[in-house]
Amino acid sequence: MGFMHRIPGTALSLLLLGLAGASAPAGPSPQERPPQAAPTALLADCMVEKPTELFPVAWVVDGDTIHVDRDGKREKLRLLSIDTEEKYMPKNDSETKPSTRFGDLTAGWAQGFFMPRSPSEGAVEVGLRFPGGVEARDPYGRLLCHVVTSEGVDFNLLMVRTGLSPYFNKYGNSRIDHERFVAAQKAAMAEQRGIWDPRTNDGGSRRPYDRLLPWWDARAEAVNAHRALAASDPMRFLAADEPDQLSAAIAKGPREVTVLALIDRFFEEDDGSRTVLLRGGDKRRSVRVSIPKELRGAMEKLDLDHSYEDFRQNYFLIDGTLQMGARGFDLVGVGVEDWRLAGPEPAIPGRAPSSPADLVRRR
Repeated sequence: MGFMHRIPGTALSLLLLGLAGASAPAGPSPQERPPQAAPTALLADCMVEKPTELFPVAWVVDGDTIHVDRDGKREKLRLLSIDTEEKYMPKNDSETKPSTRFGDLTAGWAQGFFMPRSPSEGAVEVGLRFPGGVEARDPYGRLLCHVVTSEGVDFNLLMVRTGLSPYFNKYGNSRIDHERFVAAQKAAMAEQRGIWDPRTNDGGSRRPYDRLLPWWDARAEAVNAHRALAASDPMRFLAADEPDQLSAAIAKGPREVTVLALIDRFFEEDDGSRTVLLRGGDKRRSVRVSIPKELRGAMEKLDLDHSYEDFRQNYFLIDGTLQMGARGFDLVGVGVEDWRLAGPEPAIPGRAPSSPADLVRRR
């Protein structure tokens, strides 16, 4: 397969060795481990329809963020359903995404993957896949998509199949290839590839996948349940991070809705009320919810101040009347009973699933 020639020697060696640990392990070397799937077999697991439109890769930031030249401008892409480990950054003490040695290795592997085969060749070209064929962006303006090689290899799937990334469903299961991502991660785990090799990052920072995966799954359950409701009534069940959908819902005026949302931040107002800014896909069209001064005491049981913490259910469903405001969308007429968790608390190993947020009424 011509695609194989694009993989640099060091990265090809890692594939042949099953993408073992990023540090020198104690005990058996990767070569002494049982034989694992050949690179061609891994590629076959990730084949999709060949793209009909190709764009040159301009820059590879790391394993899940690349830039392409498209329609006369530079596009930043955030690759869906993957989340590679962080490259080295000074003073990165994040519990959920620390800098790791494997993060540096993964970034280098991705850069080599998209490297031209020779100095005389032009930039490697790729196609883009969008959920339902609809383009969307994250709050940072990056285009959310899959990248597909000219030969039809889905790079997002390949990253999971080779153990270079977990299946990242923190914002909902993949709308493109959920079952294949699940199968790819299961196979990579069984073969102890990349991040699933217990020797990876040995002696250094490690990402706590044993707690991250159930947290992401709980959030995905909330998103998937809301998607099912939205499919039955798309003008009633909305998502705060889909501004075009919000605009369409109130094209003829304010509307009673249920909004799926993550809390972004709070603002203390001069009149004693509090404004809750919901995380949106467009900072200029975010949703705001006002908590009147007289309701603030009753709202304490919802524990909103800690709702965005790691390893807990972060999604809420909020009932109210959606209308245009001075700074985006306003969700008005919202009382304490109109807030509820959108899904279950995650089953984190060694932790009882209880918190003040459990008091939120479910329905």
